[in-house]
Amino acid sequence: MFNNQPKGLYALALANTGERFGYYTMLAIFTLFLQAKFGLTEAATGQIFGGFLAAVYFLPLLGGIIADRWWGYGKTVTVGIVVMFLGYILLAIPGMSMSAMVAALFVIALGTGLFKGNLQVMVGNLYDAPQYKSQRDPGFSLFYMAINIGAMFAPTAATKVTNYFLGKAGLLYNAKIPALAHQFLNGSISPEGTAELTNLAAAQPAGIADLTAFSHAYIDRLSEAYNYGFGVACISLVVSMAIYLATRSLYRHVDYNSKQLAAKTSAAGAEVLTKKQTRERIVALVLVFAVVIFFWMSFHQNGLTMTFFARDYTANFVEGWSRIGFDVLNLTLIAVAVYALFSLLQSKVARSKAVSGGVLAAALAALAVKYGAMDATVQVYPQIFQQFNPFFVVALTPVSMAIFAALAKRGKEPSTPRKIGLGMFVAAAGFGILAIGSLGLASPATLGNTGGVSDVLVHPNWLVSTYLTLTFAELLLSPMGISFVSKVAPPKYKGMMMGGWFAATAVGNYLTSIIGSIYGGKMELWMVWGVLIACCLLSALFIFSIMKKLEKVTR
Repeated sequence: MFNNQPKGLYALALANTGERFGYYTMLAIFTLFLQAKFGLTEAATGQIFGGFLAAVYFLPLLGGIIADRWWGYGKTVTVGIVVMFLGYILLAIPGMSMSAMVAALFVIALGTGLFKGNLQVMVGNLYDAPQYKSQRDPGFSLFYMAINIGAMFAPTAATKVTNYFLGKAGLLYNAKIPALAHQFLNGSISPEGTAELTNLAAAQPAGIADLTAFSHAYIDRLSEAYNYGFGVACISLVVSMAIYLATRSLYRHVDYNSKQLAAKTSAAGAEVLTKKQTRERIVALVLVFAVVIFFWMSFHQNGLTMTFFARDYTANFVEGWSRIGFDVLNLTLIAVAVYALFSLLQSKVARSKAVSGGVLAAALAALAVKYGAMDATVQVYPQIFQQFNPFFVVALTPVSMAIFAALAKRGKEPSTPRKIGLGMFVAAAGFGILAIGSLGLASPATLGNTGGVSDVLVHPNWLVSTYLTLTFAELLLSPMGISFVSKVAPPKYKGMMMGGWFAATAVGNYLTSIIGSIYGGKMELWMVWGVLIACCLLSALFIFSIMKKLEKVTR
């Protein structure tokens, strides 16, 4: 699995892991922060969330143009890390106004735009060398897996930091309190809501009796705790920068701009694409970009409506075997066991098999001990569900690579565009699970005087199963799509085309706000997920209708 890969892959992947850890730590609590701090509705929160994600994924187009024409990929990435660091510093300052928060978000998005696409272009450039050409898809799968290692630990880091600072103020997290506190302070609360808030305040360790003082204190302290959670990203970026600079010798040879590439190509006498070939490739990429818009519109509900669903419709305690997934160390041990098992099966040397077997046994033993020591009931926080997607990516990457490797040996591996189309069908199935779990639940608009939390709560496994299925879709679509762009993009437009991939992602991310608006309306909850199912199915049918055109440019 790790054989025959360029060393520069691991250097760039580790640098990206640190950056993604910080980004997803922030994203895990971002929508919760917006509603706790400013008392925003789901629709207003969705607009800000969608706008931020759109900027994060649209600005790589600008970053790609800058790298292609002037700075080169390496310098652009370095500047991006510094700019992101400044943005996270601004976001971590407590007591910020709405305008200050928007400014911080723009700085983060700008830094990400300079960093994200250009780092991945350098990864793709590693596979232009003849000895690595056949390893492009597996290489991007490994790169994507490394990204998700950072993302897997992010929700737990955000939760630990938030709970620590909230606890220092003598308060405990309760999902109902922020909405009720805002209603109390703006005078829109009902008598039932007042009674509920009184009981919740009395249950806090500080036992504050005055509701006005309690409401102000809870909103301020919870918002401040989220600010400190955002600060985790600053630390992770320092680590990311250190890795990136320390390993530069491993990827220096793929750091150039379009003029430098043209000079190298001319000197080597390499084949140059005709205008027709260039146009065909760009058209094919644009068609794929159109499809992925709807995938990301659906997938990135994980930070918006799926987080609201976790908070408002999902039980906040879990018992039995399901507890195992709500501790990130357990998930880490499971991932270690999976990789040890694959190493054991694939190793050809007795010593390697012995080491892999020992690691597998140790991981399973540690998991059994840790699981046995867990409390009988484990509290579940809304943001913690976001650790399942990156965990599944990490754990399932060797599975998907093994499946496609076996199909390749038999000459039956699907083409990259075909994998993308299959991913859209799988995404539709994922939201089908959530739609079934939502049958009979009230629409969000009818959740009135209970702090926006439903009286009927579903088991957390409905969301976990949805995340599992969406991860299968993601593995078919996202790393394969990035690989497709790096393979098909005309050489002098590589940065811009990778930016185009992210620009399409940006449009999809902005469209998440549309689903947020629908979610806050009177539509039945299962119908909200039905809209996403329809979008994924239509996108899948579209990409299969143009499959011949897409497969032509990959040959």
